[in-house]
Amino acid sequence: MSARPLKVLFLTRYPRAGASSRYRVYQYLPHLEALGVHCETQSFMDDEMYSCFFAPGAGLRKAWLVLKASVRRLRVLARFRDYDILYLQRELLPFAPPWCERYLKRRGAVLLFDYDDALFINKPSRFNPIATLLRSPGKTLEMFRLADCVVAGNDWLRDTASAHGARAVTLEVAEDTGRIPMHAPHTNERPVTIGWLGSTSTVKYLRLIEPVLRRIAGEYPAVRFELMGGGDFQMQGVPWVMSTWTLAAELEALSRFDIGLMPLPDEEWARGKSGGKARTYMAAGVVPVCAAIGYNCELVDHARTGYLCCEESDWYTAITSLIGDAGLRQRLAAQAREEVVTRFSPARQAARMRQLFDEVSGAASGPVTGGGARRQ
Repeated sequence: MSARPLKVLFLTRYPRAGASSRYRVYQYLPHLEALGVHCETQSFMDDEMYSCFFAPGAGLRKAWLVLKASVRRLRVLARFRDYDILYLQRELLPFAPPWCERYLKRRGAVLLFDYDDALFINKPSRFNPIATLLRSPGKTLEMFRLADCVVAGNDWLRDTASAHGARAVTLEVAEDTGRIPMHAPHTNERPVTIGWLGSTSTVKYLRLIEPVLRRIAGEYPAVRFELMGGGDFQMQGVPWVMSTWTLAAELEALSRFDIGLMPLPDEEWARGKSGGKARTYMAAGVVPVCAAIGYNCELVDHARTGYLCCEESDWYTAITSLIGDAGLRQRLAAQAREEVVTRFSPARQAARMRQLFDEVSGAASGPVTGGGARRQ
């Protein structure tokens, strides 16, 4: 028997330009529609606000944009009874206690709370001190208890939510290989490119391996170093070629990368990361070289689909081995791409999301597994 139609309102933090909302919601929508889910979306940030908030200064303008965004969101929530499920990608409002969520819960709304970062850790904003002041890690902990189900980006996040009273599942992030062309065959007939893809908030992690990168730049002068999305980041002794991130430019950069870097600090915040950077490298046929921390250890099969590194010597050995051996790069790249195709397709993850919707809304017979025992 086919599943009944469902109407779901996805309340995202960012527009499509924001990686977390794009990966956790927007990429699934056409697949969910094909599975009988009528999807509507409302982003707290519009494109103007998103561009403004990730630049320093303009405090008064940012405050005005937050006010306008809050009004937009409250207007949409006034129609909550029109939907079977409200899917919250992060909290409804990025400030204040979860008043809206409490109100909706008391009036019978079905709430799913999706998170893919350690939001319960109070991490300061680089660009907006007001946002830092308004953040409340305790709000996330309360959301764990309010939501009918917490949808976590990895098992560590799922288990943390469960430990604070949530009914939680893991839904690993998908990667659409239909969007990302496979890298051309790896060769040493052109300069090898070591690349990094990210944002101005995470580019600082390259400092963790700066001595290694300086050494490699000195020993391998023909190697290119390319950095996308890092703003005005500089590293003395490493000739980074800089570019601004856009969705289209990301694909062009990935076609040039041979080796993709993902250093992370050994801290709780890093354990909440869901491997987006490494998975994108893998999908593109770029060999990931990553910190052996948290979900990276589940995502990357060491020496088969990439490399996991702990010490500086690990980073040096992995990168230099790849620089010198095009065949090794090609083998690992092909295996990494195949891993993403089979394990992380958006259609497959959307089907699991649809199953979760049925369970939570009571349309399927089996209950959502509590205590963090279930991976979607």
